[in-house]
Amino acid sequence: MNTSHNYLSILLALIAFSGSVGAERIKDIASIEGVRTNQLVGYGLVVGLVQSGDKTRFTGQSLRSMVGRLGLTLPPGIDPKSKNIAAVSIQAELPAFAKPGQQIDVTVSSLGDAKSLRGGTLLMSPLKGADGQVYAVAQGSLVVSGLSASGQDGSSITVNNPNVGRIPSGATVERTVNSPFAAGNFLVFNLHTSDFTTANRMAESINSVMGPNTAKPLDATSVKVNAPVDTGQKVTFASMIENMEVLPDDAPAKIIVNSRTGTVVINSKVRVQPAAVSHGSLTVTISENPQVSQPAPFSNGQTVVTPQSDVKVQEEKNHMFVFNPGVSLDEIVQAVNNVGAAPSDLVAILEALKSAGALRAELIVI
Repeated sequence: MNTSHNYLSILLALIAFSGSVGAERIKDIASIEGVRTNQLVGYGLVVGLVQSGDKTRFTGQSLRSMVGRLGLTLPPGIDPKSKNIAAVSIQAELPAFAKPGQQIDVTVSSLGDAKSLRGGTLLMSPLKGADGQVYAVAQGSLVVSGLSASGQDGSSITVNNPNVGRIPSGATVERTVNSPFAAGNFLVFNLHTSDFTTANRMAESINSVMGPNTAKPLDATSVKVNAPVDTGQKVTFASMIENMEVLPDDAPAKIIVNSRTGTVVINSKVRVQPAAVSHGSLTVTISENPQVSQPAPFSNGQTVVTPQSDVKVQEEKNHMFVFNPGVSLDEIVQAVNNVGAAPSDLVAILEALKSAGALRAELIVI
């Protein structure tokens, strides 16, 4: 067993020094199937607010239920209204392999009409997973970065969001989520961005170090890697695989256009076929110059204002530019900048090139 561990340590050291230029670690471009975080959600009460809590009825019902579990019975028909309490939702992410007793951060958000959660304390609240089981219990004082203030005349000011806060290490893990990592004699690595070439290169890199037929690409996303059955050896094996380096393939040629903000992103694989482009725009200016009409003396006329509009049309005299075959991203940007095209004009130019069949890229408008 010691000989095997020494062999793995030497091999890991060799891999660390064998990185190629432009390559990335497998752990940066892929993740192990089944090793993921789990979302938790819960409902609770935040107390200790300074007259900034809820006025809703369900908050009073929650307060009645809570004090009932603590042994206090309120008279029937009485709504325990309190402006110092707020009903909140609680969200947290349970990391993979989290064990009972570990602590995780939680986010607390107001559910009712509370003005602010600043200064509040969350009472003990269970956090449940998608299966309805309790996986953590949250409690603690909120850290709220927002601030809200108002005056008697109705004026108010709000900085950031005072109805959302966080509790660092505010929840304690109570249950472990079963992970498929320890089961079976293989691991599946899923690429963050699907690509057949990158998946094939990953399998080739693993096989070149670990031996033939160790890794096999399943599709454009997944690569199956044979691994030891023993859990301890599998952890070491996964560490070795994650630190191997792979040269990802370039993304397909794409142009992303955000029509709302005018943002245009062009990747380096975009190419343009021979095309001539002429860009120009019309500027229409309308100015109002009202004239005062004064009648002659003793003519019994009235002074009136006569509208007069001046309309001018001006066309920019921008030159036509030509794209040579297979021009690069730099040449595209430089040519468009030379004619003074704004982001909205650039979108029109790209759409026209796409319609003309001269743009070798996928044009995506979001």
